[in-house]
Amino acid sequence: MSEEMLSLKPAKVFYYFNEITKIPRPSKQETLISEWLEKTGKAMGLSTKRDAIGNVLIAKPATPGKEHVTPVIFQSHMDMVCEKNNDTDFDFSKDAIQTYIDGEWLKAKGTTLGADDGIGMAIALAILDDKELEHGPIECLFTVDEETGLTGAKALEAGFMTGKMLINLDSEDEGQFFIGCAGGKDTVATIECEYEDVKELENPDVKFYKVTVKGLQGGHSGDDINKGRGNAVKLLTRVLYNAYCDYDLRIADIQAGNLRNAIAREGYAVVCVPTDKSGDWELYCQAMDKIYKDEFHTTDPGVEVTLEPAPATEKVLFEFLQVDLLNALMVCPHGVQAMSQDIPGFVETSTNLASVKIIDDKIVATTSQRSSVESRKEAVVDKVSTAFWMIGADVESGDGYPGWNPNPDSEALHVLVEAYQNLFHKEPQVLAIHAGLECGLFSEKYPGLDMVSIGPTLRGVHSPDEKLEIKTVQMCWDLLVEFFRLLK
Repeated sequence: MSEEMLSLKPAKVFYYFNEITKIPRPSKQETLISEWLEKTGKAMGLSTKRDAIGNVLIAKPATPGKEHVTPVIFQSHMDMVCEKNNDTDFDFSKDAIQTYIDGEWLKAKGTTLGADDGIGMAIALAILDDKELEHGPIECLFTVDEETGLTGAKALEAGFMTGKMLINLDSEDEGQFFIGCAGGKDTVATIECEYEDVKELENPDVKFYKVTVKGLQGGHSGDDINKGRGNAVKLLTRVLYNAYCDYDLRIADIQAGNLRNAIAREGYAVVCVPTDKSGDWELYCQAMDKIYKDEFHTTDPGVEVTLEPAPATEKVLFEFLQVDLLNALMVCPHGVQAMSQDIPGFVETSTNLASVKIIDDKIVATTSQRSSVESRKEAVVDKVSTAFWMIGADVESGDGYPGWNPNPDSEALHVLVEAYQNLFHKEPQVLAIHAGLECGLFSEKYPGLDMVSIGPTLRGVHSPDEKLEIKTVQMCWDLLVEFFRLLK
């Protein structure tokens, strides 16, 4: 953590964000942060409850004279995406995030910052702790496991919260108000590894290498999917696919990509090639490095293909399995599948080939599909599944989560727009977002709940490049203060 964060404004928001950075909170491991939130709410003297899955609700009564103002829920999620650079020594299960200020931005040293959605939690806690703010009844809902399945929102019981209006604090662009989002589903393919001994290869005189694709920006598989960035799984597959055909390359291990909601930034494979072809293979990797630098000179100028000697292994993947795997990864779709017919420039449907790894003698490929059209979401799930069904893999898709249908007549939206105009003398953008938000699940359990999603500006989320634009936190805070003043 960085004590210099405590000099930032709004002071209470950054005080709470600093405290949050000290607490480990990977997805599905939110016990410590959930307990801390419960303890913090009770220490404020506020009504606080925690459900069986770990969601926390802290309620603050209206200030005198504001009892009849519309009750508002402020919602954020506890968990963070845990991504780090390979050369960063960091344990997300116990270490505090190391933050620092870089000009107008707050960043972390070699890891995700966790402002998604730690800054949303901090804003909510600052609202609860503010003794001067005048407001109607407030509830602050903190959910678990948003990033890997929205299971906290799914498990939320009807009646757990009572507000009529919900402000989701999980958006990443100041001046943009979101009133709709895509639905999503994860699809995972698994196939048992089959191996053969290196000494029984047609040409057992081989050299082993570790070939790596790295230096990509990666990013959020919803927000950044349309930015033309490279996918390390796809780029590594392309290297291996052609090298098998031309240099008799064989794969001993592959570890590419990481989380299902992050575009793969780096990946490697341990491979061998016949010694008499090793020189050509090395030149080929140098050529692929130049090709990728040319192809991604604008969107991913840091891309690299690197090669280094690797310890020999006794076994490599059975040849037919390797061919099937590379074929499936080559044809598995990744990226934007359809643009909206109704909203110019808005991604309607996409899919993310997030990772492929050998884990406990199983090849596991993880993907994530999104769409604001339910039927097209299912269609792209089938498209991805087919790529792996054709090689005999076991393919499973989760229940997913629903989209959130826009309501342009939202009272919350109208008040926020007026507040924004009053403060900044310009119009905010009112949009739908391709990333998933928990609002779709809330709308199922609380029909008629009036919802808008806002937040300060974040960049590079779901990657170690994540950063928070400091001045926009103050802007977001001022907006909410004005929102309270206007709300009837």
